[in-house]
Amino acid sequence: MFCFRKVCTIAGLIATSLAMPGAASAPASVPNFAPDDHTSWVPARAEGDEFIAPQSGPGPVMAEAGHPYVPNRRGQPTYRIADLSNPNLKPWVVEKLKAANDRVRAGQVPFLPHERCWPGGVPGWEVYTRVRPLYFIQTPKQVTMVDELNHEVRRIYLNVPHSANLKPSWYGESIGHYEGDELVVDTAGLNDIPPVDNYGTPHTDKIHVIERFRLTDGGKTLQATVTVDDPAAFNRPWTAVQRWKRGESRAFEEDACAENNYSFLNYDVVPIPEAKKADF
Repeated sequence: MFCFRKVCTIAGLIATSLAMPGAASAPASVPNFAPDDHTSWVPARAEGDEFIAPQSGPGPVMAEAGHPYVPNRRGQPTYRIADLSNPNLKPWVVEKLKAANDRVRAGQVPFLPHERCWPGGVPGWEVYTRVRPLYFIQTPKQVTMVDELNHEVRRIYLNVPHSANLKPSWYGESIGHYEGDELVVDTAGLNDIPPVDNYGTPHTDKIHVIERFRLTDGGKTLQATVTVDDPAAFNRPWTAVQRWKRGESRAFEEDACAENNYSFLNYDVVPIPEAKKADF
């Protein structure tokens, strides 16, 4: 195992300096997501790998009525069965979800991105893990988010425009800026591979995601309000919420996802992503 406490400390000092009166590069209300060398963020609910529906308006895919999702340690665990009556889904999305539902009803194990070494994508990042911590590193030009599970990393570039010609990728291009006490992240250039949630809800490479991160409850809770727009997959943009609670970090655990010799009890599984050529 290894620990990046020093990195967190430096990031906390940089973020604190941004919030000091007179700082030239950011307003005084910039949220500090890494205030010290031991702050991490873990999902605030047992169902932490599930979006929270908004109070009104179109929301994310949730569980079918009568078949609630129950995670481990909350009673008898269940696999997800998506609610196909969500009126915001295009017909082809409903068909994809029905196929996933049918596999679960037939006794098969559903696909989860993190179990097959798939990157979470956006907004799947928010519900990628149920228990593993999330870390922030804040500097004047970039915010880096690190999910301990599978060492997933996102980089948000601050106060710059999107690139002119985006090549679709797993995490796309995330551009951010601060608005008062919120970090606002605009992500475009996503590929159509990872689903937007753990129900397997698909999307196209036209997807556009806005995330608004802010601290609540006196800094004890981190909240993300997510807006997803993909006119080829959804009838209208939809909104969801995710919350993390402040935790105390330990030594950062190495948890690299890789091929192994598991038999998977003879279940058919989605292949682990494989690059056809090096990125460098």
